[in-house]
Amino acid sequence: MGKGWIWMSLTAALLLAGCGDDKAPSGSVTNAAGPAPAPVQLKPVVPLAGDPADAPLVVSGPIIVEHQVELTAQREGLVQKIYFDAPARVKTGTLLAELDGRQIQANLDAAKAKTRSVEADLKNWQAEEEVLKSDYTRQQRLWDLGLTTQEQLEHAKYKAESDQWDIKRVIELLNNARLDEQVLELELEKTKIKAPFDGLIARRYMREGQNVAKGERLFWVTAEAPLLVRFTLPERLFGKMRAGQQVEITSADAPSEKHAAKVKEVSPVVDPSSGTFEVLVELVGERGSLRPGMTASVHLTNPR
Repeated sequence: MGKGWIWMSLTAALLLAGCGDDKAPSGSVTNAAGPAPAPVQLKPVVPLAGDPADAPLVVSGPIIVEHQVELTAQREGLVQKIYFDAPARVKTGTLLAELDGRQIQANLDAAKAKTRSVEADLKNWQAEEEVLKSDYTRQQRLWDLGLTTQEQLEHAKYKAESDQWDIKRVIELLNNARLDEQVLELELEKTKIKAPFDGLIARRYMREGQNVAKGERLFWVTAEAPLLVRFTLPERLFGKMRAGQQVEITSADAPSEKHAAKVKEVSPVVDPSSGTFEVLVELVGERGSLRPGMTASVHLTNPR
């Protein structure tokens, strides 16, 4: 009995000890500090892109000049002499070429001679007028004194009046002669091909000795400045462009150059078929390598 009690006591003690050992590890796991969590790496905030309307707008258009014209023959004729050829620079009124105008010059000389003859006739009739006026005045005085007949007085009167009509007739002849002279001078002027403005001869179409018809091309003359660029913009920008506004111009033909320009004209209306309006800008300063006919890019900042 005593031994059994002892065994029971030992068994209970071992069981109690075992229970205590089981709780200890459990408590150690619960209270142990785990590994520290990795810090959250915050990515820098990338600012959102602005309104696309704020981005620079690039449009293209041809480089032009205000004065550019093809000179044509104002009358038919033989090309007698060419004085300038491409790419000569010329001034306003420079004689570029000349058609054969010898026949016209001869007709003009004859017309001038006729004008001088009619002018002489007019002076003769005007002198006759003074004589007839004097005769009529004398006949009036004699009539007052009773020293002449009424027939003589009326004869002097009618001669003076007749001379007046002759003078008017000769004056009309003189006017016609002068008009004929002017017509021939104009025709002679048409034989002289002159530069209409300061510029550059871009092309010559005829040669010396060639017979040209009226309206046939002779020269292509173009001004060199100011350089202009004409382009179109969408109607949403209508009202945003103002005369004098500054823009930048570049060209693929001169990639290393940048040029300043200013708005010269803005169309007052929008084209309903395309929904666009025209803008004309003028180059400011030196033109560099830019030339008429090139394509230019116009850079517009904040076009919204």
